[in-house]
Amino acid sequence: MKAAVVTESGIEVRDVPEPRPKPNEVLVRVRAAGLNRADLAVAAGHAHGSIGGVGTIMGMEFAGEVVEVGAEVPDSIRPGMRVMASGAAGYAEYAVADWGRVSSLSDSNMGWVQAATLPIALQTMHDAVVTNGTLKPGQSILIQGASSGVGLMGMQVAKVMGAALVLGSSSDAGRRARLAEFGCDVAVDTGDAGWPDRVLEATGGRGVDVIVDQVSASVANGNLRACAILGRIVNVGRLGGAKGEFDFDLHAMRRISYIGVTFRTRSSEEVREINRRMRTDLWPAVESGKLRLPLDRTFPLAEAAAALAHMKANAHFGKIVLEC
Repeated sequence: MKAAVVTESGIEVRDVPEPRPKPNEVLVRVRAAGLNRADLAVAAGHAHGSIGGVGTIMGMEFAGEVVEVGAEVPDSIRPGMRVMASGAAGYAEYAVADWGRVSSLSDSNMGWVQAATLPIALQTMHDAVVTNGTLKPGQSILIQGASSGVGLMGMQVAKVMGAALVLGSSSDAGRRARLAEFGCDVAVDTGDAGWPDRVLEATGGRGVDVIVDQVSASVANGNLRACAILGRIVNVGRLGGAKGEFDFDLHAMRRISYIGVTFRTRSSEEVREINRRMRTDLWPAVESGKLRLPLDRTFPLAEAAAALAHMKANAHFGKIVLEC
């Protein structure tokens, strides 16, 4: 099969052996694969969790048809089903995923490309907003880095789960102008040092109940100012730096719960539970098309390197997808 592989000289699409499913895995004929920020690090030769290095097949999410299932896979997943999944090595004509990461697709209203944009965003943001952020109906939330694909999904998930006020941040004026299309009530410019005052103004001085932070270091102390007493900050990503200043006194004064999350240290059982909870709460909204992500551009699998360069340029809005 063809797959996009990390080499000493960059990403190359090569012929590689087709994977075989383990007892807990599902083999999928991939029709489309979504790009994610973490892919850039892997493409540069760095490790992401247990994957990385020369010879690695790129990719973290994909959609396609089930070809074969392992002996431990539940009967609800069968060959011929249309599915989307999170899993390694998705930039390929065939890929495997743990059965708990696989979700069946409606035949009526979702194509391969749209389906491939969803697995990582849905799992990540349901886990951050609902499970760890414990957002309740009527509460307020700020999504830091809201113009990313995962950020756009986070605002929509918050609305579906009953948030009364959704704020989203971006330092790009053009992207901020589009956040309202995806559930944002108040767009915040984190390029302006006074952005926490904007959040406090929007919440009557109280601060937001939940912050889902994909930026980290550059906004860490601003988050503490913008968060309500007894609020929750869920650290998802570090686009603004992995290390920085942190006002421990303000953190204590506001009695904020600061929670770190990542899929890299989770077991298969934990990820299965994340996916199960996500489907329980969100699947009707997914199947109806209420939860969606904008498509920036598609590339054929043969142009995987060009697709990654397009992402690295950071001029896109929404998801980039490979058609396989």
